[in-house]
Amino acid sequence: MHAPSIWMSSLALAAASGWFAATMFAQPATSKEPRFPQLTMDQLTDAQKPLGEQIMKVSSVGLGGPYNPMIRSPVLGQRLYDLFYYLRWQTSVPTRLNEFAILIIGRQWRSQVEWFAHAPLAAKAGLSAGVIAELKQGKRPTSMAEDEAVVYDFVTELTTTKKVSDETYARAKKIFNDQQIVDLTAVAGNYVMVAMMLAMAEETVPPGKEEPFKVGEN
Repeated sequence: MHAPSIWMSSLALAAASGWFAATMFAQPATSKEPRFPQLTMDQLTDAQKPLGEQIMKVSSVGLGGPYNPMIRSPVLGQRLYDLFYYLRWQTSVPTRLNEFAILIIGRQWRSQVEWFAHAPLAAKAGLSAGVIAELKQGKRPTSMAEDEAVVYDFVTELTTTKKVSDETYARAKKIFNDQQIVDLTAVAGNYVMVAMMLAMAEETVPPGKEEPFKVGEN
């Protein structure tokens, strides 16, 4: 496997350190007990530690986000981590478009952690601030490039109508090869699963950080 780029690893480790500092010293916003108390590396069992070490090398939220519940089931967690790794760093889909697909799912689910983690990555990969802002408002972005428009329509159609029309598929085929279409479909489905994991566990952004989606907003 090819390792992620140096900047990504550095960013991930820095963010992870910030996550743990905030988690350990900030007071919870409510008195409700977390469904899955935040784990630290020191608390991991022998079965969990190898996965925890891999997560810490790449995660922008340390052992937080989906990794906090995932690591409770270390065999499943390892299988999911391997899938995440491919769909983030080895996928055939260009990073800008891959991150855009993740944000589309994050917006559909109003997933605080998905948007918090991936909006900066999408911007870093070249997705414009205008596209990100309009998507966050629940709109179909008006200033998308042709390949971005195909990703938006393909992912949105598939996840909302449970099919892809011949017209949309033909547009995708003009831009993507077969592997890219399969990988694009997989990343969308994967991040629906991630959003479900986050929702079930009631995971949110690190303490002291602002949630992207506010109560009462569409």
